[in-house]
Amino acid sequence: MFRRQLLRQSRTISESVTAVSRVRQSPFHSATFISPRPATSPYLSSRLGRRWQSTESENNSGEQPAASTQETKPVDAKEDPVKQELEKYKKEVVDLKDKYLRAVADYRNLQDRTKREMESARQFALQRFATDLLDSVDNLDRALSSVPQSAPGESAGAGESNKDLVNLISGLKMTEEILMNTLKKHGLERYDPLEGGGRKFDPNTDEATFFTKVEGKEDGEIFFTQSKGYKLNGRILRAAKVGVVKNS
Repeated sequence: MFRRQLLRQSRTISESVTAVSRVRQSPFHSATFISPRPATSPYLSSRLGRRWQSTESENNSGEQPAASTQETKPVDAKEDPVKQELEKYKKEVVDLKDKYLRAVADYRNLQDRTKREMESARQFALQRFATDLLDSVDNLDRALSSVPQSAPGESAGAGESNKDLVNLISGLKMTEEILMNTLKKHGLERYDPLEGGGRKFDPNTDEATFFTKVEGKEDGEIFFTQSKGYKLNGRILRAAKVGVVKNS
């Protein structure tokens, strides 16, 4: 009885050992355990791949403009100072040109003004001297005007006694003529409003000393010259003093 039990146990042990050895010799014994994954179809995997590639390309295409703008910004930043400097120089050139033209115009105006002043100074340098000389010329003219128009010898009686007087009057006339010609060379001229038959009163050239009624003459007409007038290079040095008709 006891032997039978031992025999059974030994058989059981041998069978278990044989089973273990078979399991070790099996090709599936060394395989590692892989966690089960959900099975995906090839069509779904290809769509997922394409979608991933398309989103990546979109991301890349979206990033390129940003990169380009980032690249152009430094270029613009470099060009702006150059343009600003160029505009600054252009404004300076325009400003300097304007100042140059103004300076040239001022210089030419100064030349013209200086030339006119020099010419005026040359023409009217004798103004004060001529003004002081007018009284002497007037006295000489009055002295000759007091002599009768007829020959001095005839009025006083012909004779050797009046010869000196005739020579004196002739000498005074020659002196006056030479003096007036000399003054005329320097621009000083004498005028008489009654020369040429008379004329109307002109306040620009005449000075009315008195008014009176005169028959046969119109109002404002000059009928008497008290003192002759003088011009220096066309400018009135002294107005003629005259008497004017006023009948009304």
